[in-house]
Amino acid sequence: MNNTPRFALIGFGEVGQILGADLVKAGAEPVGVYDLTFADPASAPSRAAGPPFMPAASAAEAVRTAQLVISAVTAANSLDAARAAAEGLAPGAFFLDLNSASPGVKQQSADAINTAGGRYVEAAVMTSVPPKRIASPMLLGGPHADAFLELATPLGFSAKVYSQDYGRASAVKMCRSVMIKGLEALFTESLLTARRLGVEDDVLASLKDTIPTDWERLAGYMLMRTLQHGRRRAEEMREAARTVAEAGVQPLMASATAKRQDIAASLSPGVDLGAGLDDMLDALLAKLPR
Repeated sequence: MNNTPRFALIGFGEVGQILGADLVKAGAEPVGVYDLTFADPASAPSRAAGPPFMPAASAAEAVRTAQLVISAVTAANSLDAARAAAEGLAPGAFFLDLNSASPGVKQQSADAINTAGGRYVEAAVMTSVPPKRIASPMLLGGPHADAFLELATPLGFSAKVYSQDYGRASAVKMCRSVMIKGLEALFTESLLTARRLGVEDDVLASLKDTIPTDWERLAGYMLMRTLQHGRRRAEEMREAARTVAEAGVQPLMASATAKRQDIAASLSPGVDLGAGLDDMLDALLAKLPR
């Protein structure tokens, strides 16, 4: 396989579109793209699709001639996407699973792809994709990770092989998510309460005194990301809770974070995500009962 492979995208949301554009820039050829929301012509992925990213009628059709398949769907659809793509996967094709799923789900996805003759590569994306795009740091897992890395590095991926076993890279990602998404949920709950009670300035000042950093900037960023991607984050946190439970620990915090992220998503319509922290908090409070 040369270093300008034919590739397909399963999931054409923010991450899929970014990676697709960067792969084309690197000389790779898109041969198909599929997203569940293509059924709705008004959906954002439907509006974004078009040359060179031609929508397919199914995941199996999208991947049929691809040498590299990238799965970037929501956490809840991760296993279904792997099983659907496996039906059309070419022998020896790499299947790069970027989805935020538990180690157990990753192992099931690997079984579906490898049994179909593909080469499943687990990937844990360790930061938000938009800033660094295809160069976002990734941890790779599984017996095909080294071979994939030889193909991926010249294309601009910034990845390293973490383990030859499936599930370990995702364990790192999920444990990290308990912290990062948990912080987002804590910021939202703390500052909505503080804003309603008129004490948010003193709360932020106290936080800065305890741990010196720009808490207002950090809070604004985390609140914005929660509002922008709350539904997706809630799904990820349910997978994080599954990971915690798989490890024999009660997922009290991860489960609560998922609920808070769901609430943020339900409140986000109509909120100006480009506004400052004060304006975002006021817009959210206006939607909450007293």
